[in-house]
This record gives sequence, C-alpha cells and structure tokens, in this order.
Amino acid sequence: MSVAEETVTPRLETFPAVLLRNAKIWRDRPALREKDLGIWQTWSWADTLEEVRAFSIGLAELGIGRGDHVAILGANRPRLYFSFAAAQALGAVPVPVYADSAADELVYILEHADAKLVIAEDQEQVDKILEISDQLPALREVVYDDSKGLRAYDPTHLHAFEAVQDRGRAALAAESGRESAWLDQIALGRGSDIGVMLYTSGTTGKPKGVMLSNDNVMISAINACETENLSETDEVLAYLPLAWVGDHLFSYCQSYVAGYCISCPESAETMQTDLREIGPTFFFAPPRMFEALLTSVMIRMEDAGSFKLQMFHYFIKHAERVGEDILNGKPVAFMDRLKYWLGEFFVYGPLKNNFGFSNIRIGYTAGEAIGPEIFRFYRSLGINLKQLYGQTEASIFVTVQPDGEIYSDTVGKPSKDVEIKIAENGEVLFRSPGVFVAYYKNDASTKDTKDHDGWVFSGDAGFFDDRGHLKIIDRAKDVGKLTDGSLFAPKYIENKLKFFPNIKEAVAFGDGRDHATVFVNVDLSAVGNWAERNNIAYASYQELAGHPQVYDMIREHIEQVNEDLSKEPIMAASQIKRFLVLHKELDADDGELTRTQKVRRRFVAERYADLIEALYGDKEEQFTKTEVVYEDGRKGIIEATVKLANAKTFPFEKQAGEAAE
Repeated sequence: MSVAEETVTPRLETFPAVLLRNAKIWRDRPALREKDLGIWQTWSWADTLEEVRAFSIGLAELGIGRGDHVAILGANRPRLYFSFAAAQALGAVPVPVYADSAADELVYILEHADAKLVIAEDQEQVDKILEISDQLPALREVVYDDSKGLRAYDPTHLHAFEAVQDRGRAALAAESGRESAWLDQIALGRGSDIGVMLYTSGTTGKPKGVMLSNDNVMISAINACETENLSETDEVLAYLPLAWVGDHLFSYCQSYVAGYCISCPESAETMQTDLREIGPTFFFAPPRMFEALLTSVMIRMEDAGSFKLQMFHYFIKHAERVGEDILNGKPVAFMDRLKYWLGEFFVYGPLKNNFGFSNIRIGYTAGEAIGPEIFRFYRSLGINLKQLYGQTEASIFVTVQPDGEIYSDTVGKPSKDVEIKIAENGEVLFRSPGVFVAYYKNDASTKDTKDHDGWVFSGDAGFFDDRGHLKIIDRAKDVGKLTDGSLFAPKYIENKLKFFPNIKEAVAFGDGRDHATVFVNVDLSAVGNWAERNNIAYASYQELAGHPQVYDMIREHIEQVNEDLSKEPIMAASQIKRFLVLHKELDADDGELTRTQKVRRRFVAERYADLIEALYGDKEEQFTKTEVVYEDGRKGIIEATVKLANAKTFPFEKQAGEAAE
C-alpha cells in the first residue's frame, strides 16, 4: 500500500473509500473469484484496489469525470464489478443494463441515461452498441472486457479493458501526484451523491431510471449485514443480472461493507456446477430457481430404484415433520433428532450438496410468492431460507423475515430503519434511509411515487397480520372486482397455480367480468419428463401444450386451486371457470415478460385479446396468430388453434350475508 493510501483517510461514505479500507485491513483476503476455462482465478482486496485504481485513472484519461454516466453491459464478471468502483471513484455514476436487452431496449435506456461511455462484456454486446451508436448522441467511448472477435474492429473509440488500465498505469508512472489526485477525488465523494442508477423492469411502460445515493445503498447494506451477521468469512455466488437491485446490494455493496468474497460463474450453463464448487454461505434466488431445483430432483427420483426411492420419501417425510423445529431451535424428541441425523447422512446432506447448498447460513427468496410446500421443503432440510419484500426504489430492503419467525404466507417484518404504513385503499407505503432520490428526468413520476415526507407508494396491496408480519396480496393497480363486486386479485390466483411444478406461468383475467379465467404456460422440463414416462410423443412445446392429457392435468391443478379459494371468503368468488394452455411460452424478447421475468399484464391482454374473448364465450377452440422474435432478431408468426376448457368450481359462503353461489 502506498504512503498516500495510508495517510489519506477519506470518509467512508462511498464504496471506493470502503475499498481503500478493505485493501488495508483485509489485504490478502479473497474479494472476487471467477471461473475461467475450468479454473478459479482469485483477486484479493489488495488486487481489487490495484485493478480498480488503474482502470479508474484510465477512465479519467478517456474524459470521464464527476456526474458522467457510465453504462455497464454484460454478465457477472470481475472487471464489470471493478467498473462500479472505478467510475464512482471519479464521481461518475454507473448505470448497469440487462445483458439480454434487445437493441430497442438498449437505445431507450442508453439514450435516456445520457451514457457517455459503455463498458461491454464481449463482442455480442459491442455489436449491439455499434449497431445503435448513431442513436446515442451522448456516447463517446466503448470499452470491452473479452477481446475475442474484436481485434479487427476500428479502435478509434473502442478500447480493450487492459488498454484502459495500461493508460491509467502509465499516467500513474508519469505523474508523481496522480495517485494523490485520484485519492482526493474519492475524498470528495459524499453520501448524498448519486452512487448508481438502476432502471426498473418496466411492467407498465418504459423503464424508469432510479437514482440511488451512496447513502441509500450504503446504509441499506450496512443494516442488512448487521441483521444477518454477514462478515468477511462469508461467500456469495454472483450470478443474478448486474442491472437488478438485488445483485447490486448482495454482490457489490454488501461485499464491500462486510468484506466477503463473491464468485462469478464461468457461464449461465455451468452456474449449478459452480455453485456446488463454491458452496456459498449467503445465497439469493427467485422462487423459480428453488422450484426448478426441486422439480429436477423429483424428476430424477422417479427413475431411481425402489429402495432408494422409498428411503428418500421416508426421510423427506420425517424432515417435513421435525426439520423446521430443529432449524428454529425448538424442542424435538431425542429419537426424532437421531432419525433426522440419519436422514442428514443418507438424504439431506447429499441433496444439499447436489443443490450447492451445503454451507448456506442465510438464504433469501423474493420477487414472487414461493409455494408453501416448496418453502417448507428447503427449510426442513436445514436451509435457513427466508422471504423478503423489496423494490429498486427502496434499495431493495422493505421487509425480511426474522430468524425464528418464518411463515410461508408473509414477507416478514420491516427491515432495520424501515417504516411501513397501509393506506386506506390497502396500498403499502414505506419510508427508509434506502428510499431513492428521484427518477432520472422524470419529475412527474417521482412526485406520483414519493411524497414530500419521503413516503413511497409501493404500488402493492397488502396488510399486517396479527403477528406483525406483512402480507402482499397483489399489485394495487391490478386488484379489481368481478361484476358482482367481489375482490379479484390476479397475482394471488396466479401464485397459487405456479405452486404446481407443472405450471411455469399463469395470467388470470376477471376484472369487470362475471368470473375468472386464466392462461397457463406449462413447464416444458417437468411436463416433458412426464410425457416421456407416459409414452406421450410430442415434437414441440405447442404440440405438448395442446395435448388432451396435459389439459386434464392442468384442469386438476386448477380445480385444486378453486377448492382452496372456496375456503377463503375474500377470494372465493374468483374461482377459475375457464382456462387455456397457451400455445407458446411467454417470452421477454416478445415483450410479454420483463427482463426480470415479470408478466407485462397489459401487453399480454392486448396481444391475446382474441383468446380472452373466446374464454368468455362458449367456444371450445380459437384460432390465433402471434408474432414472435427469434434469437437472431428475425420475426415470425406462430399460428395455432388453441383449446378452451372448463373447470369445476366449488360452493362458498359469500361475504356480507349474501346467498351462497
């Protein structure tokens, strides 16, 4: 460490300042790992500081300074994480962008963000930028990480990451005061400065640029680390999109605050293998991943021998009975503990190792509701899995489940320093140090979302139960009414359907109608495996989705949900009377899902208006045409005759003393 670093002690209000601290107190501890060509490469905190410093000064040589916006486009790579601190050290604002964004999405975000420089992962991302560069008036330079395929490109405004670092090192060597000047820039940083700009997923319109200050994300990270006792000894796998607020907090902010190591998988395809090799202690995954892992295990177990299958089910049943009590430290009989220990040896331990969860101390899931059975399954194995509720505008943390108070039907209690209140219309409002500064270039939306007292209108409807835990019903704007005045909450119904492993996605309709209907996407992996075991031949998703036996299977699931709904007075009238299995999977490239895999409900309703109207008629099938976008950007048309089917509904007692149905 240089003399300048030892004598200059900037306030720890920014992450570059924290990096200076980490390089001093945890100099040789691992900060980052990346698997490359099957071998894990490691950077210590001292290495990280050297990488960040060289690149940051190189960026300054390219003209990047305080207030400039630097877009970061790619998957989880150490150099892209270095880029955050490198930009922030200069007072510039990093703007991560989803790596799978199509060209038109990139045009909007990069033009709206006034991105002066883009740091791109590889040739694929560079090609996207070059294709749209004439539509980006603020863009001056592009830097790339992986040079494969780029050597013949015009280098005028295109630079290799190493070349930028070399410029930074050359400037350090040539100018005796350059390092001190760089440290002075870090010292100028304040907690009130904008530290990062993250774009919302855009479920209802164009994405909005959420400006988060250094204080917003720093205080949120510190509070989270204190709550979960995260330290420099923890390990995290960084595999979620850089542009998502969760990855920014978990993989960047918290790693700096706590000093723990993050590991970048070799690729999306090797993520599960890399997860097993790293064995993280802190892990986040959306419900879909936990559901997919469990589905894959159940599929494989169907092909296991009789003895192995019986042992698996025997010990899993025992874990479901006593596992959560053991995890929560509750009294459990000695024989039950002994049997659980045997289960750990024969089933639970190997299963957790297969998942990559052997060392997990804290696990989070959020974004969608997770099925109670799935939630209990993982917790029964001894995995301390919790639900949290958050938003980009909150620096993610609004509520989290405290240890010992884990319920599958809630999202927990307010996180540290978070205040929550419920408006008269049922909307959840929150206020905290993590609340965003404003939407970039969008004062109207800022005023609509955050009032003058700092309360944020979440857009979600919910309530506190008698345990003080928050329950989320649905998006407030999506909660409607049937024609008889009964409450209709589509997300609540959809989540119940998605608890079945055969159902990947569901979209419910019913607002302003006399009953509820639903579109269903089947899970190709689960249903495909079922079809193979039952000798059902199919050549495509469309053919499988339309198979009569698949319809029978989905009908059974829907009728189970209807029976459950009939026992819930508030939701009983929203039982599903008609359904269809959609002829194609909902896809972000087709505009039907956001990049965070949330349904764009209004878009889906407009695109499939003919199918919705058919569901509310008496037709048994409906011909439809749908435009799709292929991976190479070409567009095409899928034609299908979609079957429409009825489902059984159940009697219920109406509220307010009305007659039963």
